[in-house]
Amino acid sequence: MDNEQLRKTLSDTIAFTSNIDKDLFTKMGVKRGLRNEDHSGVLAGLTRIGDVVGYERRADGTLAPLPGKLFYRGIDVEDLARGIQRENRLGFEETVFLLLSGRLPHSEELEAVKRLIAQTMPLNHKVAMNILSLKGKNIMNILARSVMELYVYDENPDDISPDNLIDQSVNLIAKFPTIIAYAYQVLRHDLYGRSLHVRHPYEGRSVAENFLFMMKGRNSYTDLDVKILDLALILHAEHGGGNNSTFSVRVASSTETDTYSAIAAGIGSLKGPLHGGANIKVQGMLEDMKKNVKDWTSRQQVDDYLTKILKKEAYDHTGLIYGVGHAVYTVSDPRAMLLKEMARELAKEKGREEEFAFMELIEERAVEVFLGFKKSTAKARTCVNVDFYSGFVYDAIGLPPEVFTPLFAMARIVGWSAHRIEELNFASKRIVRPAYKNVRERQYFIPLNER
Repeated sequence: MDNEQLRKTLSDTIAFTSNIDKDLFTKMGVKRGLRNEDHSGVLAGLTRIGDVVGYERRADGTLAPLPGKLFYRGIDVEDLARGIQRENRLGFEETVFLLLSGRLPHSEELEAVKRLIAQTMPLNHKVAMNILSLKGKNIMNILARSVMELYVYDENPDDISPDNLIDQSVNLIAKFPTIIAYAYQVLRHDLYGRSLHVRHPYEGRSVAENFLFMMKGRNSYTDLDVKILDLALILHAEHGGGNNSTFSVRVASSTETDTYSAIAAGIGSLKGPLHGGANIKVQGMLEDMKKNVKDWTSRQQVDDYLTKILKKEAYDHTGLIYGVGHAVYTVSDPRAMLLKEMARELAKEKGREEEFAFMELIEERAVEVFLGFKKSTAKARTCVNVDFYSGFVYDAIGLPPEVFTPLFAMARIVGWSAHRIEELNFASKRIVRPAYKNVRERQYFIPLNER
């Protein structure tokens, strides 16, 4: 048997060896995806960091949809974002302090955290050269490899004391933008033959502005570009302990592994197209619709094409309308609403108002078409999520699709860090170890010459 025959023999067994009767999940009370029968999440832990609200449970046990709310350390993220906007300043660094410390900083503390992050953003020569030597077409993989590389340069990589966890967290939060920007420059050079630009971040500038500078260069972005990227970072920084990547970080952290290994687990989770990778899928779907819907103002043409997508006759033939629906939010996603407001301003600045109006029509019709198509769940509520507008925003400010999902990680590293600290110091102090019921029948060993 040659290698190809062996490979086919092994792959042909998958359908049999991996097949489990779906009725068994219900019969044995299995919470698939750690979800209850009403699709609410199984309560797996307690946290004081973030809260995601999309429904309330009635006295009879059923769920009542609610307008979405997201809280950071008890503060409504809408209040946080609008408060920062009213004062006409940036707020990602303030969000870092809030999520790590549990409270808003006073002015001296805010200046100190901004200064510390800016001073920590540069990579030392050895780390920079290692990152510049990493090859690959997916920056999320390069980011994960780079994080593991940072373990080597940490004098106390396995120390899980609170002081060291804070040091490691700030270091990773500050270095993610630089690693991602450098990784893109290498990819751009290797795959597209473009000049290699390695720009040193500025002290005294925000994370959002430094990232745009390292990606695009001086005088290649506007104040609004910086403001909307800063808002996107705020909105993506945290989303409760149950989202897949944060839960991955908490599961890994419960073993008391090192910070770099736990964060690499979160990156691997976030990369998936059903999680952080969804923003690229949304942008691809929108580009496909722009080509195939002749009249961008026609509700009927939009409805017809969305129906084709649901029937697996268009776009990527998965039957998914990307950017619509969420595990918790039902009536609305507060992050999408906040990002949409500023995206409208951005569309005006960039001369893309017609495209933005088309997106608004898709948003309106996608929810209706989806509910009409899924007749069995017609009474359920759904809404567009933050991914629906984030891809448009990143594209409009001149960022390439290769960094869309890494941008999510660049923000979510804050929430991951806060949850890791909580898991190691204040949570149940028990390794996460759920049960899986084996449903394969017993077999007996057969001597080799009798098989």
